[in-house]
Amino acid sequence: MPGAVSSMRGFLIDLDGTLYNGQKMIEGADALIRMLRENQVPYLFVTNNSTAAPDVVASRLTGMGIPAESSEVCTSAQAAASYIAERRQGARVFVLGEEGLQSAAAEAGLQVVEENPDFVVQGIDRKLTYARLSAAVRHIRSGAGYVLTNPDVLLPSDGELLPGAGTIAAMLRTATGIEPVLIGKPSDVLMNVALERLALSAEETWVIGDNPATDIAAGHAAGCPTILVLTGLATQENYAALLQAAGCEAGAVIEDLHTLMAYISDKLES
Repeated sequence: MPGAVSSMRGFLIDLDGTLYNGQKMIEGADALIRMLRENQVPYLFVTNNSTAAPDVVASRLTGMGIPAESSEVCTSAQAAASYIAERRQGARVFVLGEEGLQSAAAEAGLQVVEENPDFVVQGIDRKLTYARLSAAVRHIRSGAGYVLTNPDVLLPSDGELLPGAGTIAAMLRTATGIEPVLIGKPSDVLMNVALERLALSAEETWVIGDNPATDIAAGHAAGCPTILVLTGLATQENYAALLQAAGCEAGAVIEDLHTLMAYISDKLES
């Protein structure tokens, strides 16, 4: 049940397992977002997924019935590109990833190159070849910085689990002996990029998600209050064990999105 309450002025909201499962909207997700809009409460959809550009993510959400604009989406690809651009404006980057990561790099003013990069930025790449994997290893071993969008080892897809960005990263770590800079949840880098976009402090921005090891841990790392919803990975039966394994606590544990709406409404009015 909900615990102690901090100031509640904005939200960073997870997607898969929180607002939808697979291709199906979770009951109450549309009403939750409409309520936030009607009350002019700032929020961002924050996702570890680096494959899709924000407009694609927004289109996917609206297709399920969840109101969304591309400007409301913050991806690990955007955060990775921002992280690199802040350290070296116009940096040369070798991208091991898909369209979402390629476009994020270009939009951040980075030069996408094949040779002599300053950084290798890696996400999931479902068309990965041995030649490009070899090139990434060569660049990292030659001194290029290594930035990883997200650590997810497995990716749910149509009822099965497929290798994720973390699986590719395991190969690169083994081959190079280099640990990447982690951007996505449970790192606080993605959360801090999102907080900067909202122009809110961590203490007044609540993280909502279904996964203690990523969403809740990332909120904790960034100093944000957190709400664990039992709509995806975490359930009434396992959430305590998952929180313990993640080494963190949630500010509130809420069973479904309708109950979450009532909880938020009550705190906004108080």
